Amino acid sequence: MSIFNSILFDRPENASGAGGSEEPPFFADLNLDQVLAAMTAGRDEYDLKPLFYIPLHDAQAVSYRHEVMHDLEHGAALQTVRDFAQRMREMREHLAQARKLRYKYQRERWHLDAVDIYCQAVSSLTDDMARLDVSSRGLLAFREYLSSYTASADFPSLVSATRKVYDDLATVEYSVHIRGTRVRVSGYDGEPDYSAEVGKTFAKFKEGAAKDYRVGFRDWPDMNHVDARILDLVARLYPGVFQALDDYCTRHQDYLDPAIAAFDREVQFYVAYLEFIERFKRAGLEFCYPVVSARSKEIHAEESFDLALASKLVPGNSAVVCNGFFLRDQDRVLVVSGPNQGGKTTFARMFGQLHYLASLGYPVPGKDARLFLPDRVFTHFEREEDIATLRGKLEDELTRIHEILQRATGDSILIMNESFTSTTLNDALFLGTEVMRRVIQLGLLGVYVTFVDELASLSEATVSMVAAIVPDNPAVRTYKVVRKPADGLAYAAALAEKYGLTYERAKERIPS
Repeated sequence: MSIFNSILFDRPENASGAGGSEEPPFFADLNLDQVLAAMTAGRDEYDLKPLFYIPLHDAQAVSYRHEVMHDLEHGAALQTVRDFAQRMREMREHLAQARKLRYKYQRERWHLDAVDIYCQAVSSLTDDMARLDVSSRGLLAFREYLSSYTASADFPSLVSATRKVYDDLATVEYSVHIRGTRVRVSGYDGEPDYSAEVGKTFAKFKEGAAKDYRVGFRDWPDMNHVDARILDLVARLYPGVFQALDDYCTRHQDYLDPAIAAFDREVQFYVAYLEFIERFKRAGLEFCYPVVSARSKEIHAEESFDLALASKLVPGNSAVVCNGFFLRDQDRVLVVSGPNQGGKTTFARMFGQLHYLASLGYPVPGKDARLFLPDRVFTHFEREEDIATLRGKLEDELTRIHEILQRATGDSILIMNESFTSTTLNDALFLGTEVMRRVIQLGLLGVYVTFVDELASLSEATVSMVAAIVPDNPAVRTYKVVRKPADGLAYAAALAEKYGLTYERAKERIPS
């Protein structure tokens, strides 16, 4: 039988230990926790979140996932996977129900049905996959594995054994005689169906529609003690059939093929994202497959957006503002300044989201993108003061940034948002300069959102970007972040002019 490893990992060693147990600390700052929660809603059974906690650091590994995503995004492959997932979900529901039941033979019948659903799911998937036009290494390898598995001795034997038990159970016929509180079970010996005879007798008296006085039986899964006792008596009448059912359930307790079970889970990593971003595509927003590299730090993105913010805006038909950026040559850090509530933090989150989603092998928001595969992502966002640490806000910020700079390498990404706002302008300039010098020395990529304009021109590695305003009305934000020199003073002057607070306007209002 052919070997199949994973549709998520191009090499077995990459899959070993895959699945982080804890959410990365930067998820909340970048609102990736919100994105992940929306993506995995209704898929708790797959335990997908750990798969999102392990980014890839190799361009070839990312390309492997791009191929699978392309196959699922185009053609009938996605529907094939959805149909398979639905059958497997039914199988798990049967197994879960079997575990809840109290009576042995009823548990065994639910287990038998679960195996039968599995056999049908695998057979249908094999046939459907054979007809699909796929080109990804992952799905081609899985298709080959499926063909090999279903043609091997194990699977046909499972299908045959399952059908044999069903056929044997179909031979079970019995009669139940009820007299008062006494119930007797005996073999069926061709006795007439009295319900049919009674219906036939009274049919001639039927005139038009009549109220149905029949009492319906309950249809929930669990049997009561009378049902169970009758079934035990039936089993005595057909000991061979029920012994065969016992043996079947014991023999096929672990019938689920590990590779197929892994595929069932892993493919949801792709399906969840494709279904999640479909709502944005319908709203006219674009996604692209980024070119990724673990070496080149020349990056760019066009018409990109914050995925978490878009999740809130799109359902209400609100406009999503797209932004872009690029870093070339010696460029390393985007220093973003401008008015409050102008989209600076959203831009910083977008930068981080793009790189992390790219490292998962996903299409990213935007028209076109070239992104870096970092070894680590770090964020330094403003925090509420925590009295448990017995540190002031500034001390806490310094402690956190010190820990980050101790752990970061030249292949890391750092996103700092409104750091050192709790101190004076001079102190913020001094601290920001020291941090930026260390960042530049490391050579890592990042975004620094700040109210200190001087940091934007600190070195050749810093690139100034500014949250733009409407030129004729500086109180109105465009939420566009553009590459231009910091102009905080110009913005303040424009506001002063708008509200009549310039020196000349104020002087006009003061009596001489």
